[in-house]
Amino acid sequence: MELANRVKTLTPSATLAITAKAKELKSQGYDVIGLGAGEPDFNTPEYILKAAEDAMRNGFTKYTPAGGIPELKQAIINKFQRDNGLTYNSDEVIVTTGAKHALFTLFQVLLNKGDEVIVPAPYWVSYPEQVKLAEGEPVFIEAKEQNGFKLTPEQLKSAITSRTKAVIINSPSNPTGMMYNQQELKELGDVCLDNDILIVSDEIYEKLIYTNDKHVSVAEISEQLKANTIIINGVSKSHAMTGWRIGYAAGSSDIIKPMTSLASHSTSNPTSIAQHAALAAYSSNEDPNAEMRDIFSERLDELHSLLNDIPGISCMKPKGAFYVFPNVQEAVRQNGFDSVDEWVKALLEEEKVALVPGTGFGAPENVRLSYATSLDALKEAAKRINRFVLNHQS
Repeated sequence: MELANRVKTLTPSATLAITAKAKELKSQGYDVIGLGAGEPDFNTPEYILKAAEDAMRNGFTKYTPAGGIPELKQAIINKFQRDNGLTYNSDEVIVTTGAKHALFTLFQVLLNKGDEVIVPAPYWVSYPEQVKLAEGEPVFIEAKEQNGFKLTPEQLKSAITSRTKAVIINSPSNPTGMMYNQQELKELGDVCLDNDILIVSDEIYEKLIYTNDKHVSVAEISEQLKANTIIINGVSKSHAMTGWRIGYAAGSSDIIKPMTSLASHSTSNPTSIAQHAALAAYSSNEDPNAEMRDIFSERLDELHSLLNDIPGISCMKPKGAFYVFPNVQEAVRQNGFDSVDEWVKALLEEEKVALVPGTGFGAPENVRLSYATSLDALKEAAKRINRFVLNHQS
């Protein structure tokens, strides 16, 4: 049977491919250290688990409104006011089956065939695929390493055409962990306002920052930018709730309402029990991020230092998320490999360390390592990578 053209353009996830290979080796009894994980290695906090249990016991196991239960939407509205100084009403918020679903639904309602979305590279692997599934065209701009992997206003201006519909801003970023400051966001935002381009602001890592820098949403800067921005967020990273699949989008009701209509015909609603768990996450005075931030910060300091001691590897220190994105091109060259992908594959086969090649993120000279694993595992991984590099020195 002939499949739809839209799925023929999809690129397999580099993250899932390396994870599958690592699992295969583990099943064969090998001691594999997997550094591809995109989720905190903590269980969901107990008070959230208790809220989910109570929801089940109390019969909250039925369909809900497509855009989320009113109580959770209000808790999200309160969160925006408390954390970001932003005011939204219920018609401007949709709860989705994970932040990924929020993005997917947004592009489906936003894009017509041939519409362009500017995607700064390095990028999260699903951005371009979701744009293509909506029959749009991702336009890649290299956010250069010497500029902290950040897009400049000049680069943004040069990429705009008559077909440009939106630009994606992800801060803190997956895969680089970089962050934009307020002035940088304002300058990018001004370009978007001048050219009537929607800003898609992915803020899923906003709570995982390891410096004194404050997370800034571009929507905070002015009412004009708020009206021109759709914020994507969720509880997955901030509350160690990746498997619960609760995300949300906030912005103009002209966009949120059709997103809700589309969701009603795709998922019907986010899982009722997970919504009550997310409600507890945003209604509690507890800070589940504090312990994670302290532990992630310690791991980052150690891993960053160890990687920079390995010949041919240079690693910028990120400010947020839980990834490092070192440049390994010199090590690849010295080790006699033709590409980072080949180098990563050989590293996994010989030293049983699973990294994600930067190719899938639009950065073929880099690799992504997640430090969402134990400090001991990170130290051992760095030791094995160093041994691999030294053994292949030409």
